[in-house]
Amino acid sequence: MLKKSMTIQLKNGLEARPVAVLVQIASQYDSTIYIEAQNKKVNAKSIMGMMSLGMNSGEEVCVLADGCDEAAAVENIEKYLSGEE
Repeated sequence: MLKKSMTIQLKNGLEARPVAVLVQIASQYDSTIYIEAQNKKVNAKSIMGMMSLGMNSGEEVCVLADGCDEAAAVENIEKYLSGEE
C-alpha cells in the first residue's frame, strides 16, 4: 500500500470537470485508490464520493493506493493534482 500527501494545485480546485478527469485517471488502474481529506475517505473511482469532498486549490489531500499498479496510480494522480497534466 502506498500513501502520499499532496496539495491540489488546480486553478479552480476539484469542481465538477476536474473531479470527472480525476475519476477517469483513477479508473485506469486496477489498484484500489482512496482520497483522504477533511476527515473523509472516499473511493477515487466514485464521482459522487469525490464531489462530496469539494476541495479547493491549495488544500492538501492524502492519496492511498493498494494493488499491482499502485505506484503508477499515485504518480499520475499527483501529476494531475499539481496541474502538470
